[in-house]
Amino acid sequence: MTETVHMDSTDFVILRELQNDARITNRELAKGAGIAPSTCLERVARLRRAGVLLGYTARIDPGAVGRVLEAFLAIRVRPHRRPVVGPFVEHVRARPETRALYHVAGPDDYLLHVATTGVRDLQRFVLDELTSQDVVAHVETTLIFQQWNGGPVRPAADPGNGPDAKLVE
Repeated sequence: MTETVHMDSTDFVILRELQNDARITNRELAKGAGIAPSTCLERVARLRRAGVLLGYTARIDPGAVGRVLEAFLAIRVRPHRRPVVGPFVEHVRARPETRALYHVAGPDDYLLHVATTGVRDLQRFVLDELTSQDVVAHVETTLIFQQWNGGPVRPAADPGNGPDAKLVE
């Protein structure tokens, strides 16, 4: 059940801390937020119910599991209509190479982040999984040499978002 939630600075601290370390204990989280552990537990549950907290994930180095080449694929589909979009998205999301898929505005329709075992695997993916589909009109590949993650997402209303705000990581 989703509920409307009013967030205050304590909620912002909780969100920032969970983004920095989703495995933090409730006791440590409560201490960082300056509240009692029982209060912290209820706030986290409220943020989950409201759909603010979407889940917890493990980040894995693709290279460590044999997917040493990453790329962005800019894709155009034709026709760009709902009956085409749904099946295309399902097909792409089901592929083990897919890291993320974005529906975008501009000259391309999708931006796809993939991780493959190498150049031949990337070529196979583009030819066999993408351009073999009649709806795919264009694919442009950009290799990723290195990646840096941004800091935690801070709500727009967070008082710590001013020009002098320091990112806590």
